[in-house]
Amino acid sequence: MGLFNRRNETVTVSKYKLVTEQGEGFYTYNGNLYASDIVRSCIRPKTQAIGKAEAKHIRKDAVNTQVNPEVYIRFLLEEPNPYMSGQMLQEKLANQLALNNNAFALIERDANGLATAIYPINSTSVEALENDRGEIFLRFLVKGKYYTFRYADVIHLRRDFNANDIFGESPAPALTQLMEIVSTTDQGIVKAIKNSNIIKWILKFNTVLREEDLKRQTKEFVDSFLSIDSEASGAAATDAKFDAQQVDPKNYVPNSTQTKGTVDRIYGFFNTNENIIQSSYNEDQWISYYEAEIEPVLIQMSNEFTRKIFTRRERGFGNRIIFESSNLNFASMQTKLSLVQFVDRGIMNPDEVRAILNMAPIPDGLGQAYIRRLDTQEIDDRGGDKK
Repeated sequence: MGLFNRRNETVTVSKYKLVTEQGEGFYTYNGNLYASDIVRSCIRPKTQAIGKAEAKHIRKDAVNTQVNPEVYIRFLLEEPNPYMSGQMLQEKLANQLALNNNAFALIERDANGLATAIYPINSTSVEALENDRGEIFLRFLVKGKYYTFRYADVIHLRRDFNANDIFGESPAPALTQLMEIVSTTDQGIVKAIKNSNIIKWILKFNTVLREEDLKRQTKEFVDSFLSIDSEASGAAATDAKFDAQQVDPKNYVPNSTQTKGTVDRIYGFFNTNENIIQSSYNEDQWISYYEAEIEPVLIQMSNEFTRKIFTRRERGFGNRIIFESSNLNFASMQTKLSLVQFVDRGIMNPDEVRAILNMAPIPDGLGQAYIRRLDTQEIDDRGGDKK
């Protein structure tokens, strides 16, 4: 399903005269990071929080601020394509950004150049190309086929933007060794547990015995001392024929302290911790995480959606896309209830406070009015209240 299965045509290099290849490409990490439960748990709180951000079209001039003034833009943000909602698109882009430090989405336009759909691009590799007029194009490898699009039609989010002029640095070099340690440790734990469940005692015979005698003596030991129905009452006695040594599982099964250091390094790479992952955070911890990890992505999405959906002329008239999300949504009830003092001082209107409390707006737009107490009126130059 999707854009690349229903399209038969592709944009060819010759059509756009892509004569200069910059030699800069980004290739997704094929280590399948998303298959790791640690990696997935690290990025899930972030992607879900980004998905819950509300996308809005804002048109602001010197006098008024309009919210979602164009119906087609509102529908584009609510349902960017036939296969997903705006929330799902935001989560998919956030997942790709976290795993690859790059995320791409194609903007489809009508004959008038207006955006009609947005499709995420899940590619194996992408290369930056430039023609003789200095225009940038991206060539994607999707399911074994190449597709080339104008960079102006591609929403491109990136992170760890450093050496490459266009793409964010891949997380693969930094994560590969850590993931190999975790994978090796996990496999070792499984094998050690299996072995410890099978071998619990080692019998060392002091004389040379035939194979059938070894099996018989071992079976007699198991039946006498290890069987549930044994009458030995937990005690075992041996003679000089053999020495019995119990296998301690602790010597073979790695414990949590041996893996915690590596897991903490992965947590640190994704700027998260156990409290965030296990949803046991307090208000201050979430606000810190929000400002460090979520807010920068929302700002980048706002800037990228704005400059790719609107022309410079449209942006000059105050059009922009914002992704609205407040860290107050995760505040304690005590903090939320204290917002009432913002209402009677005209800082917030009742509907804004009700939204933070997950309540519906007041009917007929009555909650949109800003309220001020009489003792908070503006004062004039003579020190009196303005009438």
